Amino acid sequence: MPHLRHERLYPTPVAGVDEAGRGPLAGPVVAAAVILPPRGVPRGIDDSKKLAPAERERLCGLLHVRARVGIGIVEADEIDLLNIHWATMKAMTLAVEALSADGGQAPAHVLVDGNRLPRWSHAATAIVGGDAHSLSIAAASVVAKHTRDAIMLEHARAYPRYDWHANKGYAAPAHLAALRDHGPCPLHRRSFAPVARAGGSPPS
Repeated sequence: MPHLRHERLYPTPVAGVDEAGRGPLAGPVVAAAVILPPRGVPRGIDDSKKLAPAERERLCGLLHVRARVGIGIVEADEIDLLNIHWATMKAMTLAVEALSADGGQAPAHVLVDGNRLPRWSHAATAIVGGDAHSLSIAAASVVAKHTRDAIMLEHARAYPRYDWHANKGYAAPAHLAALRDHGPCPLHRRSFAPVARAGGSPPS
């Protein structure tokens, strides 16, 4: 279970950062940065992949009330221009910067899920599998995953043929079949091979 051992190694406030949406063929990559409160941390925070959607929704709502939350979103067209790695780094940067928007205090240290850090000036530590070990990173994973899923459910209403209400833009069989039958829509990542093969030429 995630804990606060890593957070206690650094000066406060410490933010945890994670992303959702590196692998899908469509939609944005979303990052979240979360600074947990000294007291009243919602119970049940865990790696978002281990939680049911309803539990992620509940926790995300509580975190927005009790914690400091920043969100960064990079859309599909910019993913195509930057590539998914640098788009993810940008989303993480935007999420951390959002913590200090409107006069909020910037984090003294940032814990990032994974083995790479964005090119920023923040003191930071990368933690492989951080969403399983750091409570702040796990909280960020919940916010990022719920936020992105909500975005894709909205997009599913505009583009129902791709079955995004079920697959959230990942390369599920129904999504791949729709790509073959109908080609990509404006929200597809044209730099991703299955989309390019379906007629979505990557940007020059």
